[in-house]
Amino acid sequence: MAKILVGTAGFSYPDWKGIVYPLDLKKRKIHELEYLAQLFECCEINNSFYRPLDPKIAKRWCEYVTPVNERFQFTAKLTQVFTHAPQARTTSSSAETIKYTHQDVEEAKAGFDPLMNAGKLATVLLQFPISYKYTEGNWDHLIDVAHLFKSYPLAVEVRHESWADPLVLKALSEEKVAFCNIDQPRMGETLEGTKYVTAPVGYMRLHGRNYQKWFQGKNRDERYNYLYSESELGEISERVREMSERAARVIVIANNHYKGQAVVNGLQLKKLFGEKNVKAPEELVKSYPGLREFAILRHS
Repeated sequence: MAKILVGTAGFSYPDWKGIVYPLDLKKRKIHELEYLAQLFECCEINNSFYRPLDPKIAKRWCEYVTPVNERFQFTAKLTQVFTHAPQARTTSSSAETIKYTHQDVEEAKAGFDPLMNAGKLATVLLQFPISYKYTEGNWDHLIDVAHLFKSYPLAVEVRHESWADPLVLKALSEEKVAFCNIDQPRMGETLEGTKYVTAPVGYMRLHGRNYQKWFQGKNRDERYNYLYSESELGEISERVREMSERAARVIVIANNHYKGQAVVNGLQLKKLFGEKNVKAPEELVKSYPGLREFAILRHS
């Protein structure tokens, strides 16, 4: 079976203080990533979606995690200028509406390079919105962007069901670009339940299944406020295991971050994947006592 890396989407959330992280973590001069690397094998960088990574900060992140867990890896989202229309909330994203410059390319690469040079970059994720449908022009744009960043391992997240086309999957395999599978509430023509592997790396992102708040929630926290049940995690783990039979490595990212639920489910998945010594922060176990059934308590 392939190596399965479990991690969280992001690492710095105000509502993780006192639940995932000790309240005095900053006072003790321990960075959040340094703490998280004791629990997981990877972390997905979200803020690179909004702006290119600062190379100095990216280098520093590597320095935080390496002494704690030398095998720790990052995945990082590509800046949205390559995947979304400038006014994506009101304009459908397509090859015609997405605009980027040579400077955007160089700045994005400058941010990824410290991670790559340190051997810590598992994947760069090209995340397109559901409005981005499979057309000839949109496919050409996707591949053009992939070629711009071909020096990095790549994954692509396309959410519209039109992308579930054998020709797309075959072409992604030829390009060695991983297909990012998602678990989330099915909305309209969204892809859901896939387990595609089109590269040496398999990728799955878990957004939770909060159907009501996904459509009606007032903010991001409400949308991702969801704790997967044991039976749901069992179903997901089987999909991941199938992926692991066709990939050298599978990355599983929990994005149901509210109140540390991504950390809880991530630790549960590690147990399901056969890890014997799963560590859980003392603070987290107090909030989620069910972890006591299998986790080793990690005192602050």
